Amino acid sequence: MADTVEHARQTPQIEQPWAELGLQRNEYDQIREILGRRPTGAELAMYSVMWSEHCSYKSSKVHLRKFGELAQATPRGRMLAGIGENAGVLDIGQGYAVTFKVESHNSPSFVEPHQGAATGVGGIVRDILAMGARPIGVMDPLRFGPLDAADTKRVLPGVVSGIGSYGNCLGLPNIGGEVVFDKSYLGNPLVNVLCVGVLRHEDLHLAHASGVGNKVIMYGAATGGDGIGGASILASETFDDSKPTKRPSVQVGDPFMEKLLIECTLELFRAELVNGIQDLGAAGISCATSELASAGDGGMHVELDLVPLRDSTLSPEEILMSESQERMMAVVEPAKVDQFMEICAKWDVPATVIGEVTDTDRLIIDWHGEIIVDVDPRTVAHEAPVHERPYHRPGWIDAVNENSANKLPRDNSPEALRAALLTMVGSPNLCDKSWVTDQYDRYVRGNSVLAQPENAGMLRIDPETNLGIALSTDVNGRMCFLNPYLGAQHALAEAYRNVATTGAEPVAITDCLNFGSPEDPNVMWQFVEAILGLVDGCRELGTPVTGGNVSFHNQTGGTAILPTPTVGVLGVIDDVTRRTRMAFADPGDEIWLFGETREELSGSVWADVLHDGHLGGMPPRVDLGHERRLAKAMIEGARDGLFRSAHDLADGGLAQALVESALRRGFGARIELPSGDPTVQLFSESTGRVLVSVPGEQVGALRWLAQKHRLPINRLGTVTSAGESAALSVKGLFRVPLTELRAAWTTTIPAAMNS
Repeated sequence: MADTVEHARQTPQIEQPWAELGLQRNEYDQIREILGRRPTGAELAMYSVMWSEHCSYKSSKVHLRKFGELAQATPRGRMLAGIGENAGVLDIGQGYAVTFKVESHNSPSFVEPHQGAATGVGGIVRDILAMGARPIGVMDPLRFGPLDAADTKRVLPGVVSGIGSYGNCLGLPNIGGEVVFDKSYLGNPLVNVLCVGVLRHEDLHLAHASGVGNKVIMYGAATGGDGIGGASILASETFDDSKPTKRPSVQVGDPFMEKLLIECTLELFRAELVNGIQDLGAAGISCATSELASAGDGGMHVELDLVPLRDSTLSPEEILMSESQERMMAVVEPAKVDQFMEICAKWDVPATVIGEVTDTDRLIIDWHGEIIVDVDPRTVAHEAPVHERPYHRPGWIDAVNENSANKLPRDNSPEALRAALLTMVGSPNLCDKSWVTDQYDRYVRGNSVLAQPENAGMLRIDPETNLGIALSTDVNGRMCFLNPYLGAQHALAEAYRNVATTGAEPVAITDCLNFGSPEDPNVMWQFVEAILGLVDGCRELGTPVTGGNVSFHNQTGGTAILPTPTVGVLGVIDDVTRRTRMAFADPGDEIWLFGETREELSGSVWADVLHDGHLGGMPPRVDLGHERRLAKAMIEGARDGLFRSAHDLADGGLAQALVESALRRGFGARIELPSGDPTVQLFSESTGRVLVSVPGEQVGALRWLAQKHRLPINRLGTVTSAGESAALSVKGLFRVPLTELRAAWTTTIPAAMNS
């Protein structure tokens, strides 16, 4: 027998499992106060998932408001929809808009790597679809424990196969991302997934249930027991290996159903049959019904026993909490229901009317004719408790910052520098990632213009005009650990620079803020500082935050991950045929470096790899005014066809940029370092630098461009021929054949995975 509202009124004394569902005592008491009685089992299930950290942002909301304040203070410009919607939407010209967003599926991907990662792709794709857009590409910033750790050999292949199989089956090119290894992610891998979609301005759809009498339709896959208490609970708990912990089940994905769902939904949009729409992701039906009702006219009546089930034994609480994949909910006018059903049948997508919009301010859910939910949907969807968690600057940070990597010993002998280069090139965080990326289809659909390992991914939007977009995701958790404010700006500046280096104009960001437990004041300080860094940085760069995700509780016991605020930057390019690639292209081209190299080795790969994981000092400084000028120069140079190649400098510094630019197409380089310490010149990770190559006759134009934008620039050398004799030569120091560099660069991950 179901626990009805009437039964709840008559039995206030019944003990309920609020703690097991992740609620605090004061939160349970608040629910009772809101309802004026104890909640039914179904209501308790709804509140527990919707008030979870993952769904309600209850520990982060007070700080995330700064992004909203930034958006309100920024001219609307390209923004068509922003924070609060399923995804941000931007005008990119010619009547086109794009929508993009990055989210996390971290904890499920640790429990069951393949399905956790696969359903992370499926969920973000449906967010994009729900805005009225056709999904056209994905990216995946990934972080794992040490490459040689036993559990990395379990998690990494599963995550990669999940992303690859789901995305490949959907026919979505995977155009970029990151693969990073660090001991802090052992037991807490990060699987962040970005999706981008394209739509015409008039096709924009928002999530709300309006129009009294309109029907509520569930369509897509049937509801099963997989994912009950899944992402919403799983991502809202800090796991402790010393205690028995309930790990909820991970969702199981079906990319073929998702593909049908995409095509069906797009046809429904074209036929103008949808008044409001919501994907069913975290919190499932609890989320879709409460959010649609709360954002619309405020009332909805649902008959839960009409929901199609894969498992007839599911209780109403389980149906409401299930996070089964490939499901959508639409609000449709009664006169259009038959046509809606015809289109669903055409695509072999099951669809069922389960309720209607009402003129009340209540969400009413029946089970076999009896009311089991009677709530104000706003209290479920948008009025969760807001926790102002205490935070303070950690006591250990001063000692960490004083332990500068600039004080570490350096061996500047030619033999040592050559050995250091080869060691770093083959280190897990600088080595070739094609073992991962070759499992993804980067060119399906035929509109991928740039993809990994280029500076940024680029997609053609209009084949006639060549209008396109570029995307990059970046963050360096080591820099964020040293100083989360500056570290967040590092992430923003690098993604911004990567996009601009291809020739696209950066216009907006999305973010996925991955941190440890919000109950730790040190972690909350890192979180608050990172947000302040992003807000100040976005204000200076003029790149509004369109939306994103917070992932807390990436922590096992007292061990939190490095603070990892992933930043995704989207740029617009009028003509993708004028893009700039990263690879050296012609012998005789001159190699130049924009920007200044300073003695900034703290947080660098050099300190990590050559000095036993050293992590101390302050991150390199960030000059966002310089980054803006540099971006303008890169965009202008690409438009004018000035650059033969361009590659931004980040992890590994100049040495890594030279190696990657040479290995991409097999052309060597002969360079002479500027005066100063060669370790600094080769391995410093100073920001605001781009390595370019230009034909000799364009050097005058290059100098003029640098002068126009007030940018330091230095000549380094020339591109040399390809073939067996190709090498990277540094005058007075060393010469390394590209064959030797390639062997060091390409073998690391395959060797680890095959061991």
